[in-house]
Amino acid sequence: MAHASVYEPALPGLFVPVQSDLPLNTPEPATDKQVAYAMAIAKRTGKDLPQGTLRDRRALSAWIDAHKVKPVEGKFSNYPSGKQVAFAERIARIKRQDVPRECFKDKQLMSRWIDGNKPR
Repeated sequence: MAHASVYEPALPGLFVPVQSDLPLNTPEPATDKQVAYAMAIAKRTGKDLPQGTLRDRRALSAWIDAHKVKPVEGKFSNYPSGKQVAFAERIARIKRQDVPRECFKDKQLMSRWIDGNKPR
């Protein structure tokens, strides 16, 4: 008489690992926004996108980081952008208050003021 010492579950195959059709190191495809941004950079700079980068999100991101326009350094580089100022002024009109004057000279302060005051 054979004695079975292994418990067989009521649902056979329940604890068998599932085999995926995709290999583990398959790169994720680039997003539509990444592709559009990379194409705009390539057009502006005259650089060609390396073969296969549009199919690999990380590779395209690295290419974008290497070729995007670097921020301008200088006297006014820390000032808020025109869009930031316009948005803050729109919020201030809605809330019937003024944007603090120091925010117009520091983009970080302006960003914090916007985040703390934008309507929810």
